[in-house]
Amino acid sequence: QVQLVESGGGLVQAGGSLRLSCAASGRIFSSGAMAWFRQGSGKEREFVTAIRWSGGRTYYADSVKGRCTISRDNGKNTVYLQMNSLKPEDTAVYYCAATGNLFTTQVHGYEYWGQGTQVTVSS
Repeated sequence: QVQLVESGGGLVQAGGSLRLSCAASGRIFSSGAMAWFRQGSGKEREFVTAIRWSGGRTYYADSVKGRCTISRDNGKNTVYLQMNSLKPEDTAVYYCAATGNLFTTQVHGYEYWGQGTQVTVSS
């Protein structure tokens, strides 16, 4: 089992920045990936970004490319999501997810999920 705990959400004005953290505990994968998804009110959960455990390759949704950076601290088993130039449309609950399988942008490809953290961007 893997436990994921997100933190760092909050209220920010448009154009501002936030950094989300996801601390993993329990069984830590040597392969697979960790990802961030988000779900706005009345919307489906969507892929934001991911980083592979091995090699650290990163992936970004087009909607956040250039504004967000995913990174990891292997010693702390923590993944970070730095979000800059935030827009009102970035408002959502952000979820951390982990898989020991191949990287995917699909929700169903991740076995473990955090509880989510709310990000609200005011205009």
